Amino acid sequence: MGWAWKEECLDLILVPLGFLIMCSYHLFLLHRYLKHPQLTAIGYENNNKSAWVKKMLLIEPKDRGFAVSVLSGQLIASTSLSTISLVLCSLIGAVLGNSYGNYLTDRFIFGDTSKSTTSIKYIMLLLFFLLAFACFVQTSRHFVHAGFLISMATGDVPVECIQKAVIRGNNFWAVGLRALYFATTLLLWIFGPIPMFVGSVATVMILHFLDTNKEPMIVYRTNKNGADGGRFLKRTVQEVTTVVAGFQHNIGSK
Repeated sequence: MGWAWKEECLDLILVPLGFLIMCSYHLFLLHRYLKHPQLTAIGYENNNKSAWVKKMLLIEPKDRGFAVSVLSGQLIASTSLSTISLVLCSLIGAVLGNSYGNYLTDRFIFGDTSKSTTSIKYIMLLLFFLLAFACFVQTSRHFVHAGFLISMATGDVPVECIQKAVIRGNNFWAVGLRALYFATTLLLWIFGPIPMFVGSVATVMILHFLDTNKEPMIVYRTNKNGADGGRFLKRTVQEVTTVVAGFQHNIGSK
């Protein structure tokens, strides 16, 4: 008696294979980021953000409004994506409670269309959207904290604290986007295992192109383009000299 091929077998083969491809690529990306950050776009961005924080702290606190505006822009983006993720979670929950939604899958999907498999699809999709929501919330938290620190009137805040907040916010942002990428491939699974597998392969190819950094790390110096600590120190010395001269003039006039 020969082995009979069934449509359900496609889900057992292609879906785990596509998910394995996505997970393997991101493990490779994580290893590359930890060992050779200069070869990844995330490491390149974090290097630029660290230098940006140092440059912003060279500016007088009263003139750091545009720095807070930059952080606010990132904050708005993360808040928007977290809201979208939460709305999609609500929609998926509504679909899970609607048995009429299985009508289309029973007629047009080539693969396993059983109720248990359909429930697994939506539950996994819901989990990744919840993960994206949590990551974007943490992104907002860290950027709010960074904006609070960078706008302090005194210079008592170590630059490392602000850099850590900005980089952590950027890392949570990256993880949240990855969760959305996983959710996109799982969304294709609703239309069958073949679109899910093809989408996983295409996503990995596109992400490998986007995540690879071929540009050398920018070495930021403190004496470039005049916007450095030397200029700030020179301006401070001039202001102190002016104040002292005015004070001496007042003493002499008395």
